[in-house]
Amino acid sequence: MGRRSSSRYRSGLLYYTAVANPVTPFEARPPELSFWRRLQIPIIAGAVYSFIRLLGPTIRYEVIGVHNAIQIRNSGEPGIGAFWHRCILSALWIWRERGIVVLNTVNFDGQWTRRVIEPLGFGTVQGSSTRGGVEGLTMMAERLEKGKHVAFTIDGPRGPRYVAKPGPVILARRTGKPISVFHIGVDHGHTFKKSWDQLRIPFPFTRAVMFVAPPIRVPMDADQEMMKEKQAEMQAALERVRDLAEGWFDLGEAEKDLIRDEWRQPALSETSSARAGSN
Repeated sequence: MGRRSSSRYRSGLLYYTAVANPVTPFEARPPELSFWRRLQIPIIAGAVYSFIRLLGPTIRYEVIGVHNAIQIRNSGEPGIGAFWHRCILSALWIWRERGIVVLNTVNFDGQWTRRVIEPLGFGTVQGSSTRGGVEGLTMMAERLEKGKHVAFTIDGPRGPRYVAKPGPVILARRTGKPISVFHIGVDHGHTFKKSWDQLRIPFPFTRAVMFVAPPIRVPMDADQEMMKEKQAEMQAALERVRDLAEGWFDLGEAEKDLIRDEWRQPALSETSSARAGSN
């Protein structure tokens, strides 16, 4: 609890000017891999997929702030999911079979990951922050316009950990769709402490909690300053749900009930954000 990440912005990084005619759909070309690497892809994918299918049904989830997710669904518009890479395995299970489209890196890890997530009911767009990034965002925008939800591991694919990239804010400005931030914490699990994301793998039959923050809207005419403000708002929301979810199982029941009551109430910022998006 209480961990805070520093946000660093470079001048001009977040400003995005929408274009009238989107570029031709394009997916970043994967790098050439050795025969040994190509052989590993189906083996790793099969093992990870089987592990998730066996582990997932044993986990007991509680969702706090569920009205924040349902509000987007009930409004009939798709949303832009954003979450830290640390909880990706839990997220794959809880959001499965919903047709959510994710931006998938084109490197070796991305190639076996694609074979895991597509059978779980996700769609993929190939791109990353360094290879095919602009084209990937364009294709994500097209999926949104077709009514598909999309999602980002916001500090992926290689970090820095807990520093949000601007993709969802850029996409929200372009499409007018809301950003939905969440994090999943588990009671018992293994943390890969030497990995860049400190990936958390739940143990079988553990408890888990997902916090879903109120939607964030970005005006389609937002200028550079507004984009920076929305980036900071998303970063703060990601940090808040992370801290709450990661510290949840250290709290007593009375403290948990107070937080549940707080998150049942519509947030004031939610109303103001919705109004801003409609202007």
